[in-house]
Amino acid sequence: MSIEITTSFVEQYSSNVTMLAQQMGSRLRAAVDVENVVGKNAFFDQVGVTAAVARTSRHADTPQIDTPHSRRRLSLADFEWADLIDDQDKVRALIDPTSNYAKAAAAAMGRSMDDTIIAALGGSAQAGVAGATAVALPATSKFATGSQSDGLTIAKLIAAKKFFDLNDVDPSIPRYIVCGATQISDLLGTTEVTSSDFNTVKALAMGDVDSYLGFKFILSNRLAFDATHTDDRKIFAFTQDAIKLGIGKDITAKIDVRPDKSYATQVYTCMSIGSVRMEENKVFQIPCDE
Repeated sequence: MSIEITTSFVEQYSSNVTMLAQQMGSRLRAAVDVENVVGKNAFFDQVGVTAAVARTSRHADTPQIDTPHSRRRLSLADFEWADLIDDQDKVRALIDPTSNYAKAAAAAMGRSMDDTIIAALGGSAQAGVAGATAVALPATSKFATGSQSDGLTIAKLIAAKKFFDLNDVDPSIPRYIVCGATQISDLLGTTEVTSSDFNTVKALAMGDVDSYLGFKFILSNRLAFDATHTDDRKIFAFTQDAIKLGIGKDITAKIDVRPDKSYATQVYTCMSIGSVRMEENKVFQIPCDE
């Protein structure tokens, strides 16, 4: 029996269960490449850049261009969530909380999925034939590695756009910025009321638009602070194909009666997922002082 269920033992109050403020579901799943995975690990082969050679004479030998190949490895991890509701609890409460427990479970799974994607954005990617080589996000893929005195600015967004453009990242592939509420406030604070940027950023903060400078903004309060510069929140600009989300078992929910628990109703949710960064030139880390 959940030790928290007694909070629903009401006699004169509303019969509706209100979900406490929380992120409902994943906000980043739709912003990355998703692949179904069979087995514990999955490998994704990559083809590198080549260059054509000039033909300088008639009947010359056919040139052989060695195309570079690389590989990234994705490993699945299992996630579970479960809670019990006794029949006596349902009788004492004015409502049946089962459906809301299911919502809470699904929301928890979505947040774990976002945590997995965020970890792949800034963490080490497993590369090599066996996926045994750890590839860290290099300093060239970061706006700065030192402590920051300002938050998210227009200049930092321009730097992210320049980074992708200089690396010939295909502009037709969707680009995203994942950041927190503080960073949106930073943008409003760094633009003048008379500037052409202000109205766009104000609309972004109001939710009227979700794009700026070619980036679609995704709000997340799950981004970590820098381990060294603990006042700096690490946000990311990335392209949709920069991150691979592997799904071995998608979010699955079951609601069953447990005879071994006095026939209590169990709400159970599970999934098996993993994520890996596919290319460092398609992720740009931006530290923002908070």
